[in-house]
Amino acid sequence: MPVPRRWTLAACILLAVVTVSLYSPVIRHPFTNFDDPNYVTENQRVRAGLSWHTVAWALTATEQGNWHPLTWISHALDCQLYGMDAGGHHVSSVLLHALNAVLLFLLLAQVTGLTVRSALVAALFALHPLNVESVAWIAERKNVLSMCFFLLALGAYGWYARQPDWKRYAGVAVLFALGLASKPMVITLPFVLLLLDYWPLGRVRGWAEPSTAFPVPQTTWARLLAEKVPLLALAIASAIITVIAQQSSHAVIPFSDLPFQARAQNALYSYAMYVFKLFWPVRLAVLYPHPLDGLKFAQVALSALFLLTVSAFVWRERVRRPYLVTGWLWFLGTLVPVIGLIQVGAQGMADRYAYLPSIGLFLMLVWRGSDWAEERFLNPRITAPVAVTVLVVLGVLTFRQIGYWRSSYDLWAHTLKVTRDNFVADEKMGDWLLTQGRPEALDYYEAATKIAPLNPAIHGKLASELQDHGDLQGAIREYNIVLRADPDAAIQAYTYASLGVIYRELGDYPKAREASERALRLDSDAVHKTIRQISQGVTASPDAPGYFQLGLLLEGAGQATEARSAYKQALRLNPEYDPARKALETLGAGKQ
Repeated sequence: MPVPRRWTLAACILLAVVTVSLYSPVIRHPFTNFDDPNYVTENQRVRAGLSWHTVAWALTATEQGNWHPLTWISHALDCQLYGMDAGGHHVSSVLLHALNAVLLFLLLAQVTGLTVRSALVAALFALHPLNVESVAWIAERKNVLSMCFFLLALGAYGWYARQPDWKRYAGVAVLFALGLASKPMVITLPFVLLLLDYWPLGRVRGWAEPSTAFPVPQTTWARLLAEKVPLLALAIASAIITVIAQQSSHAVIPFSDLPFQARAQNALYSYAMYVFKLFWPVRLAVLYPHPLDGLKFAQVALSALFLLTVSAFVWRERVRRPYLVTGWLWFLGTLVPVIGLIQVGAQGMADRYAYLPSIGLFLMLVWRGSDWAEERFLNPRITAPVAVTVLVVLGVLTFRQIGYWRSSYDLWAHTLKVTRDNFVADEKMGDWLLTQGRPEALDYYEAATKIAPLNPAIHGKLASELQDHGDLQGAIREYNIVLRADPDAAIQAYTYASLGVIYRELGDYPKAREASERALRLDSDAVHKTIRQISQGVTASPDAPGYFQLGLLLEGAGQATEARSAYKQALRLNPEYDPARKALETLGAGKQ
């Protein structure tokens, strides 16, 4: 019996209201110091708001290792509407997530005719803690935005499948392109469409029974494969652009640093862990460090055995329960782009990567659980409370997980608590403490360098902090590690400029001149950019040590007049500040 439209509408409203209410605390959350600066708070083009200049930049930008112009445009639109009020940016992400849940419900209900099951899948998607990262993290706008276009493309495909023609197919292609322009992870759409051809659409002649809830004409596998070729061409183009963008931003980890064997072992283990976290969503973190070669044989072997066992089971059940094949291959296939065979970043896995793949697992669980209950003639008065209890428990866990995003401090404190050897968490906690002027930042930077002894960025931050604390020899040691580890000319120029400052403080003028000259030869623009940044900083928060450091840097850049002015400004702020007085005397004596 068809479900009345008013019930479907009521389910949509209830799903949206519950989702928005659950995530409402994020409206009071600030930006975090993890990627939010790159995407919004320190991105001047995005902060300028929506304009033709912003759109033109977004269409060609490959910052952050991806080509996703619609994501940049959505952030710019938020800046246009809300400025730097983080609450407004959060509202956009929450509304997109709620919309995605409603779209998922409507799509499943339309093609299967099973409204209650579809609503339960959508509710699991909306309320599961594994999806908090995608919604509560402003920089992950690309995830919820790309999902929206992905689901709309699925809806358009259903419309096309009922009456195939090129106009309807063009609608699918356009929505797919918009999804790719939001985040390239939706590259797997052609594969997902083939799964839907098998079940629930039943388009494959000889392989599946025609759908009664959503009748569509059947055809051969060969025709269905050929049908996906234009979409596959879009996917290949997106993959090429993504690889170029990631290589240009040095985001891809080379095989010389992380062998394929370690990548494959982590991929197997991560697949199993995603399933585990779906059932036991606790100790979730914004970043799980890559295990490198630290996985035990038993961990990898058990993961592989689990995947093979489930795969064999769903294949055996392909005739009686075709939804198991669709759900399981949906999960496995949509994770392929981010499973780590091509490693980007320091993570071994990430909750945000499960946003799309988890739908396949939710579908398997709900459809199999419902069939099991029907086979045993269980009364809905028993099964309904069980389902509601599960959703309530997930809602409580999600509410708790949202709380970890209330500030950068809470985020990294929780991450350090639930993960081990997490140098990124130590580094970011140090960054946050540094902005608060707290000396504990030094401890976190030191902890990060012990975990990642060859990471130049962390050594650079530790060197700067040691320099600010007066440990000049320690700073020299750390800056030299940066010089050995990072070949980037701009980084090397900044490092040599900093060494020039330190050697001037120590009175070693020959080494100071040599370091400063190297900095200018490597990248004079980087040196002058650093000077501008420090000058802006001391102008905003003037103090004698700040102007003294600026003066030393100006000396190294050959700007003696400006350096003299900086030293004098330091003495105006603190007439007893001897380092500035001595530097001024040295500059007058021509020892610079």
